[in-house]
Amino acid sequence: WCGSCREYQPGFAGLEQRFPQVEFAWVDVEDEPDVVDELDVENFPSIVIQRGVDVLFYGPMLPQLPLLERLIETYLAQSEDEARAYACATAERRAWQGLADVRSRLP
Repeated sequence: WCGSCREYQPGFAGLEQRFPQVEFAWVDVEDEPDVVDELDVENFPSIVIQRGVDVLFYGPMLPQLPLLERLIETYLAQSEDEARAYACATAERRAWQGLADVRSRLP
């Protein structure tokens, strides 16, 4: 792993305690290539945030946990209908649907 990933992973794992209603999964793209499938992961960490099968966010993020925490809080504040509408509100987000659904490919 790169240094950023090594430093980021323990804090990422700690988010499970802060957000017990959220399921977290750390995926190593080299060890689990089937999970990332056709995603073009170029920068680390790359984050996928899903609500059910709806992908709300996909992309690289600065390895700063407060940024991820704020993003999670924002999505948790959305109702299910709001999240579904948000997931399909732009062409970019519509392109993530299915493609970035890593949850369905987790072992």
